[in-house]
Amino acid sequence: MFLEPFLISTVVVAIAEIGDKTQLLAIVLATRFRKPWPIISGILVATLANHTLAATAGRLLSGMLEGRPFRIAVALAFIAMAVWALVPDKEDEANQAKAGASVFLTTVVAFFLVEMGDKTQIATAALAAQYQQVLLIAAGTTVGMMLANIPAVLLGEAATRIVPLHIIRIVAALIFAGLGLWALAQTLGWLSAGV
Repeated sequence: MFLEPFLISTVVVAIAEIGDKTQLLAIVLATRFRKPWPIISGILVATLANHTLAATAGRLLSGMLEGRPFRIAVALAFIAMAVWALVPDKEDEANQAKAGASVFLTTVVAFFLVEMGDKTQIATAALAAQYQQVLLIAAGTTVGMMLANIPAVLLGEAATRIVPLHIIRIVAALIFAGLGLWALAQTLGWLSAGV
């Protein structure tokens, strides 16, 4: 299915982003500046840039490291992200916003930097390595980030009270684990063997 990479990356990142440090950053920026549209625009620009770079890196690495060992490593990376999804993030990085800059620029810089090395960025690279579709993955993960962060910006702190974060982390972990086990089963031939 042509849209499968887009849809999977959207769902994975939207769920993984809930309760993540970048969503906490969105809430902090919203409560501090009370200007939702420049914040939402900044999140969009930062995520597009960051996730396009991550998807490109994932695609390039998969091209250089083809073969069964690399596909197993990608599958194990998804399983590792399942464990990582269960670990709560801290709000410390959210305080990187500088008061003197514009709300939009502050959001772009803060989101881009905070997203570096984040589980959603690593998921973007892993998804691009798996599906070999940089643009669809970057678009899907960006949509997923926006689906999770727009309500956070618009609702501010109240967003964290809608659904308990530990439930969201468990769901995200199950999705990552499922993707990892699926990729591992495909690589090891378990699916074709009927196991």
